[in-house]
Amino acid sequence: MTDPTVPTNDPETYAALHADATAVLSSWQPTSPDAADARDRTLALLAAGPIAMSRQHRPGHVTASAWLLDATGSRVLLCLHGKFGRWVQLGGHCEPTDQTLVAAALREATEESGIAGLRIDPVPIDVDVHQVQCQGGSAHYDVRFAVLAPPGAVEQISDESEELGWFPPDQLPEPLAGGTAQLVAPARAALRRSPLRLAP
Repeated sequence: MTDPTVPTNDPETYAALHADATAVLSSWQPTSPDAADARDRTLALLAAGPIAMSRQHRPGHVTASAWLLDATGSRVLLCLHGKFGRWVQLGGHCEPTDQTLVAAALREATEESGIAGLRIDPVPIDVDVHQVQCQGGSAHYDVRFAVLAPPGAVEQISDESEELGWFPPDQLPEPLAGGTAQLVAPARAALRRSPLRLAP
């Protein structure tokens, strides 16, 4: 949610977030050929400067999303998006108050799930570029992270969701947003690589 006291029309508002995104993606090892292409396209977008982090940037802007797993890693929480009527992972626009991509993804996951105490792996699991209707037509350069819910977590529907639901990763619901199913394999790899930990 946007803080009305923070200016969003000043590109330098996003300077720290832009620097973080550039550093994270420059050092990231892509999880697939498509992710590598999307990472390169995102780095090219970031050459426009901090404004590339803002939804005001019509050519496209960086967003952050979360593949939110339950404490056992056996179910993922998806939302039925109110605007386009498809099941999708949690996430959305970066805000002026976000200092890092990890913080943006964690904030979005917390806001949209209503679950406190989430843990996030700071290494992205995917990058995806797709067209959207915001700002009259733009593109989201979405950086995705694996997030783990605490035991016994109970979700709460937010204003942006028609519905929330837990699903086994191999039994995802329909209609499913494009690019969502491709998160299953890299998220599983993230869980095998190391335990998810609290973001700094």
